[in-house]
Amino acid sequence: MRKLTALIVDDELHGRESLINLLKTYCPEIEIAGEAESASEAKKLVYEKNPDVVFLDINMPEMDGFDFLESMPYKNFSVVIVTAFMEYGIRAVKAQAVDYILKPVSIKELQQCVKKLVEMQALQNAQVDNGIKSNKSNKVVLVHFQGFSIHDINEIVRFEANDNYTKVFLNGKKPLTISRPLKHFEECCGDTFYRIHKSHLINLEYLKEFSHEDGGIAVMKDGTRIAVSRRRVTDFIEKVKKIN
Repeated sequence: MRKLTALIVDDELHGRESLINLLKTYCPEIEIAGEAESASEAKKLVYEKNPDVVFLDINMPEMDGFDFLESMPYKNFSVVIVTAFMEYGIRAVKAQAVDYILKPVSIKELQQCVKKLVEMQALQNAQVDNGIKSNKSNKVVLVHFQGFSIHDINEIVRFEANDNYTKVFLNGKKPLTISRPLKHFEECCGDTFYRIHKSHLINLEYLKEFSHEDGGIAVMKDGTRIAVSRRRVTDFIEKVKKIN
């Protein structure tokens, strides 16, 4: 298995050097792709290096860690918050951070974090290999702040785009907010899903009825009413006929 590439972002040189030393010494699964002392420098390196994970400090001048994350239109990397302050936990959850490590960094916590990152990457790679390429996977990996969860495709009722994130609605469970664009799920979830609108991808197994009201409304079995894009209505109806 290839190593995970990591970008270290911290405005303090000592903080960067300390974390890099710990990763090199105790976490052989990680390869350091670069380091940045500011959010603006980090943005450039993200585009240049395309890292798997960003270890991110919060308190930085000009643009803090959360501002950096909000400034990225699409985050194709995992985020680990590394900070000396405890009060950012809620914001870290909302930012879909994989982990939250307090300074001074504990070796054990760091190793546990890296183990989680490696497991997530392996599952995501398997999902791509079995889902996007062969379109035969019946599993989907949902990565969230606490780690990740694996679900059968038929557990998922629908996906809803929410800025740079996707809200996943599960049958009989609380919805999850995932830091992946809707297109990611459109590509890996198979033929029973249809994107009826730029912001909505639904599982046709949970479709209850369709109405031409207001240009086209899909009614789900839980009663949710979702507008169907006018240009997709005809194709949507044909798709439903084929499924049934």
